Amino acid sequence: MTSFQLVWLRNDLRQLDNSLLTAAQQTGLPVVAVYLATKTTWSLHDMAPIKQDLLRRRVLAMRDELAALGIPLLAFEIDSYQHCAAVICDIAKQGAEQVYWQTEYELREQVRDRQVEVALNKLGISVVSHDSQCVMPPGSVLSKTGETYKVFTPFKKTWLAKLQASGVVCAGKLAKQIAPTLDCSVAPAMELPDGSSNAYPVAELVVLERLREFCKERVQDYQRLRDFPAVDGTSSLSAYLAIGVISPKQAVARLQLEAQQQLWQEGSGAAVWLSELIWREFYKHILVAYPNLIKNQPFQLDTANIVWGNNKRWFDAWCQGQTGYPIVDAAMRQLNQTGWMHNRLRMIVASFLVKDLQIDWRWGERYFMSKLIDGDFAANNGGWQWAASTGTDAAPYFRIFNPVTQSERFDSEGSFIRQYLPELTAIPRKHIHWPHPLPMSLVYAKPVVDHAKARELTLAMFKAVKGKPELAKVEGHDC
Repeated sequence: MTSFQLVWLRNDLRQLDNSLLTAAQQTGLPVVAVYLATKTTWSLHDMAPIKQDLLRRRVLAMRDELAALGIPLLAFEIDSYQHCAAVICDIAKQGAEQVYWQTEYELREQVRDRQVEVALNKLGISVVSHDSQCVMPPGSVLSKTGETYKVFTPFKKTWLAKLQASGVVCAGKLAKQIAPTLDCSVAPAMELPDGSSNAYPVAELVVLERLREFCKERVQDYQRLRDFPAVDGTSSLSAYLAIGVISPKQAVARLQLEAQQQLWQEGSGAAVWLSELIWREFYKHILVAYPNLIKNQPFQLDTANIVWGNNKRWFDAWCQGQTGYPIVDAAMRQLNQTGWMHNRLRMIVASFLVKDLQIDWRWGERYFMSKLIDGDFAANNGGWQWAASTGTDAAPYFRIFNPVTQSERFDSEGSFIRQYLPELTAIPRKHIHWPHPLPMSLVYAKPVVDHAKARELTLAMFKAVKGKPELAKVEGHDC
């Protein structure tokens, strides 16, 4: 029986800058990789079908990429996390010296990993885990008193100081090896993808070229263009970060290489995109420090007492893009049709659901996860709690997006609206943000609520739980 090192891949589906594959190979033993698709657990986590398809396509592509190096990638289909221990142990029994995996932060994943580790230890096999989800892993960016930051700005300042002090080092290329032979009948083969994510290439070098091209050619315009959904002004790399085709270290390293000193110039496109990467890490740090967030709890505990209206008919209208507010409806139809939504629009539709429709933010959080190709629990939860004014460093509850004003500001010509609302194609720019005064010969939904009235109701709901009647005089912040 040939000894080998077993690497269990999760959301780290890359060969370059994969610290687990590198560490396993550095032992001198041949390496075997495994991926376990868990359809029932994915469904329990509301994973979007398009993201499941992207994962399957990427695993098959990575299998071919690793095969060229003599590294087998075994891809199996099992029902749920409860079956992971048996499958991993059956593979490990064939000669694994150690099993490597990426540290995961969510509670079910932690329980799964403890169960697998216990089972492996009974076989005399140890586990090696690496935290490769962040440039600065949770617990490494702390305040002077040793606490997790609850506010983004000081977190970012400390994060940047650590980056300047230590830089970023990515793991190098893997070496070729002689592929060991294993029994692959321990579980059914992974199901084939359905192609719903075909708009996203999955070859690693193609994705890395997209990262390089963005950092070299387009990041300088990021700050100027990123808020306009009709413009290709973002990186479009979020789906690849979510499943680990590229690592956050690779993103930062490439940005440093291409942007040079612009990276440290406040307000530059490079600095603003780096800030977005830091936001991603901030929410992961918060998730680890406050695991109750995984249990559907708000960060600001007093907001747990809000009595949400939760009108199911309004929620369905929001999901279907039939609220009568063009920018909201176009954004939701983009999500439903493509599995992705522009970040500015995510803020607008989240504010609308919570603060115009008075619907529990958790309904929206779950719907997003069920549709997004780039669904990431920490980022999604953090973004929704920010918009709902229930989270850490959240928008003040009295800052409420006006969907018409937002539409006029960020889609002034109505180009994005017309792309996803064909029923408004003929409406002139002057009226497209609010077409309802026009003769209703067109087929378009009537407004589900009046924004001004809804806004007042939302302010009253939050003031009731905040216990701060002096804020009742606040009249601004209708953005």
